[in-house]
Amino acid sequence: MNLQSGDFELFGLAPQFAQDRAAIDARWKDLQREAHPDKFAAQGAAAQRLAMQWSVRINEAYQRLKDPLKRAAYLCELNGAPVNAENNTAMPPAFLMQQMEWREALDEARSAAELEVLAAQVAAARQESLRTCGQLLDQQQDYPQAVQRVRALMFIERFAGDVEARLDQMDSSQQGQ
Repeated sequence: MNLQSGDFELFGLAPQFAQDRAAIDARWKDLQREAHPDKFAAQGAAAQRLAMQWSVRINEAYQRLKDPLKRAAYLCELNGAPVNAENNTAMPPAFLMQQMEWREALDEARSAAELEVLAAQVAAARQESLRTCGQLLDQQQDYPQAVQRVRALMFIERFAGDVEARLDQMDSSQQGQ
């Protein structure tokens, strides 16, 4: 193993969006067992420090590979199309309109049922975006278009979190009554 290896190489996976989560999890456990610092206790402090570096590197790769959004962004970056979400917030007008409609629906929602409907719409949009992202990355190798889809997914995930928070808030206030 090489600390400079890419995430896919480290995990022995093909560099593609479509991945088996169970295989990623199993490989992570195997790699963690191999690199656990306790295995190197008899070899001294230097060997343990190196094992710790390996453990950190394995965990970083695992965090990127297990999350479809992070994996998509990583693939874009590997293929010369960085997402740069903090600097590039331009989105297609239709997507922005959808975001505005969702925000308005969230602001106006007065019941858990209304929020559940909104959550289902957002979940469906997320699934569609992930499917499209997979096609752009694995079949078409259209990384600039995939970057746009990844950025849209970031908005969708953030909004899904807002809907969940509002549902939790509503649940809490109903339990307190």
